[in-house]
Amino acid sequence: MATEKKVTAIKNTPKHLLGIQNLSVLEAKEILTEAKSFIKLNRGSSKKIDVLRGKTQINLFFEPSTRTQSSFDLAGKRLGADVMTMNMGNSALKKGETLIDTAMTLNAMHPDIIVIRHQDSGAPNLLSQKVNCTVINAGDGRREHPTQALLDALTIINRKGNIEGLKIAICGDILHSRVARSNIYLMNMLGAEVNVIAPKTLMPKGIDNLGVKSFTDMKKGLDGCDIVMMLRLQNERMQGSFLPSKREYYEFFGLTPEKLKFAKKDALLMHPGPMNRGVEIDTKLADDINVSLVKEQVELGVAVRMACLKLYCK
Repeated sequence: MATEKKVTAIKNTPKHLLGIQNLSVLEAKEILTEAKSFIKLNRGSSKKIDVLRGKTQINLFFEPSTRTQSSFDLAGKRLGADVMTMNMGNSALKKGETLIDTAMTLNAMHPDIIVIRHQDSGAPNLLSQKVNCTVINAGDGRREHPTQALLDALTIINRKGNIEGLKIAICGDILHSRVARSNIYLMNMLGAEVNVIAPKTLMPKGIDNLGVKSFTDMKKGLDGCDIVMMLRLQNERMQGSFLPSKREYYEFFGLTPEKLKFAKKDALLMHPGPMNRGVEIDTKLADDINVSLVKEQVELGVAVRMACLKLYCK
């Protein structure tokens, strides 16, 4: 009798990971469960398996990235894929080529996976319509950054055991943050209570419609929180004056030991990186191994991206 194959939630969905909004609870949990299995592998002496042997992965990063790009690169190689990272700064796009032209060119090379980060919201979705392979969104404009939210969820689960019932604060530049949006979708989906904290100029209109509570007073927003996620000020996306000064921003919205006391005694802090020390977070707090999960986020990011590559590359 033939062995019955395991049927997964993701197997019955489109082969692209474009955003948390496109996932069901079952699919999100499947990715997180798969990612857990890679944590031990990544901490062992032998870190490579051949699950994607013979597959070709192209990393297409139109925006600079250290953590996400290197994490996807390492994830693909540890799964046995042939990984090519393209330098888009020297690409034909500089000569006037469109994203669709680039997609057609890459499609002719028959890749199995394209990981894309782009400054324009919706670019991964457009790419997915023009190629015959898996597309994974590594961040698009202000819209979404799904794998960051998934690695944040795994980091919380690894420390707290569960997300359901937790109170999570997301603080900082909510307006320009795709990380905030993906985390709002995922943390709500997994049963957390989400507070968002920002100055009025960095708070999106209608944010309460996403099922969160919004605060412009950091102390009130942190009250009783289990997890505090700090966000980077995205100056590159700001056109006009959003803040009087970085010093004033730090005074009211920078995370300090004094402000963290308003959260629960065992509250943990997170940051997607890169950190602006002394602007959105106190240096000593960022480096406090009893409180900060920043290094753990980087480590588990590889496991999550390995899970996504494995599950979506059929």
